[in-house]
Amino acid sequence: MGLITTNTTPSVVETEEIPKIVSPNIIVSSFDLLINWARRSSLWPMTFGLACCAIEMMAVYASHNDLDRMGIIPRGSPRQSDFMFVAGTVTKKMAEIVRRVYDQMPEPRYVISVGSCACSGGIFNTYSTVQGCDRFLPVDVYIPGCPPRPEAFIDGIIKLQDKIKHEQFRWSRWR
Repeated sequence: MGLITTNTTPSVVETEEIPKIVSPNIIVSSFDLLINWARRSSLWPMTFGLACCAIEMMAVYASHNDLDRMGIIPRGSPRQSDFMFVAGTVTKKMAEIVRRVYDQMPEPRYVISVGSCACSGGIFNTYSTVQGCDRFLPVDVYIPGCPPRPEAFIDGIIKLQDKIKHEQFRWSRWR
């Protein structure tokens, strides 16, 4: 027979700020909560596939994983994108192009580094390969793997959504 113990000391539970419904037509909430909810619920990625990780990225957009249910629709233009997938080996010639596309994205913008090559250069420690895209871009989420599974892509997007959820005044001009 085992000993069953119960915790009699009250634990501190962090509660997140949620909207309060005052009457059927009035909802009281903070503006940060509303803006961040809207931004994280409809992320539009700029897909920048450079090597074998791009094939796994295409598998994420297929019907089996279906990113549309998360509000994620790939965009062909950087001016309509919220975040960028950098998937694969980044060479020094290509780094300038990736940076130019990143600069064309509107604020606030995010970067997800996908695969061992984009995160750290991978096995290619040569003169022409950038040893991680964080050398020329501010990376928000790293997805390791060679190549990472589609589930890892979805987990990385969820991590980015959590980051967006807890931001304050990132959307305003006074940031």
